[in-house]
Amino acid sequence: MPEDPHIHVEVNVVRADAAVRNVVASAFGLAADLPAEVRTGCGLRVPYAMTSARPESVTCLACREHAHREHLRFAEQVAFVDVVPGMSVGGSLSAAAEHRRLARRFAGG
Repeated sequence: MPEDPHIHVEVNVVRADAAVRNVVASAFGLAADLPAEVRTGCGLRVPYAMTSARPESVTCLACREHAHREHLRFAEQVAFVDVVPGMSVGGSLSAAAEHRRLARRFAGG
């Protein structure tokens, strides 16, 4: 099988493992190794180095569509938390807006 030249997104684009790793590293001083390969939004397994969370870097159309949907879905979940009585979390509306911006960038807009 020929090598895939595209840049992909991780299947869990909203909760990208590198971001979680950075939080744990800064909070506890621990740094786990990143996986050599990851599952992508288009269903492939690719080297971690062939993925990006930056919309402008992702060249796989299926991954861009996946990331668009996932960021919109997550934005709705975060925004919902702010309207449920007793569940308000500071900054949830701005977080929802940021994920909507990311979704637009993945859609090319």
